[in-house]
Amino acid sequence: MLKLDAFDLRILALLQEDASKPLAEIADAVGLSTTPCWRRIQKLEAAGYIKQRVALLDRDKLRAGVTVFIAVKTARHSMEWLERFHAAVHDLPEIVDFYRMSGDIDYLLKAYVCDIAAYDALYKKLIARIELSDVTSMFAMEELKSTTAIPLGFAAEG
Repeated sequence: MLKLDAFDLRILALLQEDASKPLAEIADAVGLSTTPCWRRIQKLEAAGYIKQRVALLDRDKLRAGVTVFIAVKTARHSMEWLERFHAAVHDLPEIVDFYRMSGDIDYLLKAYVCDIAAYDALYKKLIARIELSDVTSMFAMEELKSTTAIPLGFAAEG
């Protein structure tokens, strides 16, 4: 692990805002010349702090504007079942997040679909792949905050 300094954190913050920003702009914004800034970005990538650079797409324009959260409770708690569940979910592109939870819900999935019928089709694909004992679906009425940015304050503390 690298010891991140203020330059690294500022570079990461700028890349989170816009990974397509030209190197010269990033360097200028953090107070470095381009070569040292480029080296830092290369080190951050090599060390795994920057996993990948992606484009964020407009879900509404791509007809995937409905967000559904799928809460799953199960009576099965074996590694074999979890591996089967993971495999069942893995290649369903509508499911964008998949978590094992503590508390009353065992698993929480987040999916993007175009409408209720598309969710119903997704649900049918999912239950055809694996048995689920208790499934609750919750549709987001309004997105009040959504970000891909990771808070960097914790990295500055360590």
